[in-house]
Amino acid sequence: MEVLIDGHCHRVLASDLDGPAFELACTEADLPAPPGVSYLDSQLGLAVRRWCAPVLGLTAHTPIEDYLARRAELGWSAATGALLRAAGLAELLVDTGLAGSDLLDDATLGTLSGARIREVVRLEHVAEGLAGQVAAGGFADAYDEALRKRARAAVAVKSVIAYRHGLAFAPERPAPADVRRAAGDWLRGGGGRLTDPVLLRHVLWAGVDLGLPLQLHTGFGDRDLALRAADPVLAQPFLAAVTTPVVLLHCYPYHRGAGWLAQVYPHVYVDVGLTLNHLGARSGAVLAEYFELAPFGKLLFSTDAYLLPELYLVGATLFRRGLRHLLDEWRADDAVSAADAERIAELVGAGNARRLYTTEGPPPPVDHPPPPVDHGHIGVS
Repeated sequence: MEVLIDGHCHRVLASDLDGPAFELACTEADLPAPPGVSYLDSQLGLAVRRWCAPVLGLTAHTPIEDYLARRAELGWSAATGALLRAAGLAELLVDTGLAGSDLLDDATLGTLSGARIREVVRLEHVAEGLAGQVAAGGFADAYDEALRKRARAAVAVKSVIAYRHGLAFAPERPAPADVRRAAGDWLRGGGGRLTDPVLLRHVLWAGVDLGLPLQLHTGFGDRDLALRAADPVLAQPFLAAVTTPVVLLHCYPYHRGAGWLAQVYPHVYVDVGLTLNHLGARSGAVLAEYFELAPFGKLLFSTDAYLLPELYLVGATLFRRGLRHLLDEWRADDAVSAADAERIAELVGAGNARRLYTTEGPPPPVDHPPPPVDHGHIGVS
């Protein structure tokens, strides 16, 4: 399991950040913690201190204050490069729907990580870019054309309908008249954030029409999400109506239902990203639950890292350790052969992603040393 393909991730910051901003980026919260509480006094905070501190030349479990001071001393570029390289990722499938002038461009992300960058196009983001440029009657055609252009080099598309409406949506393709009517209402309101369920269904089906794998956010996220509406089982009618590959992202705490969907629908897959980062020392136990029902050829690794390079390293490390411990337990119980254990690890770490996303060419080497730094020594644990 030396090679890992990160099947879903995001760009990281191209700037330094202070302690409160770092803390907030380590959680799904969008407001500071109350007095006497730190978001870094958590499973993720412990994991950062254990697995990231040695990469920046500190001892494992170093106090978070010392870690942040060392990070600031090195500067964002050196720290980011070291942490990304230490994650040892061969390819990054980047959701480009979260944009910002303070985020790394994909070329720099590839240079610092040593990984090939492939794009995942966010369906709603493409639609929101059309506001003010089209009339209601031309929205559907304009969107289809814009999406085809954006997705020419993409390996997948993604929907966040779970955030914008929830997964209990009408599964059928909306009628053209309904799309025109909804587009008119949305455009007259100034466009902006796409929340109309008819338009959300239209862009979702436009993504299906491309034939690319469709990544679907499910399970937990930030406070903007209604968690009970993000249970992937709620999307069963839609999953039954399509045949294009659908990848259920994150899934926790509904990951067992997601595993059932992957078992009964040939085109449904489950991605473990985001979950492992936030569960830290408990991530191995939950990773084992992902392996209960889903066929091994249907499980995929990702980090869902965003803003912080630490999340790439923590996600990759916890996945490698958790899967190794799980397979070692199966081996000790004679539930799996050594050859099968190796095969399963390769499938989930990279093989399934390579097959599903049809990534091309040999992966780049991932054993490059971290980029040179100006302040002190950086080691890799």
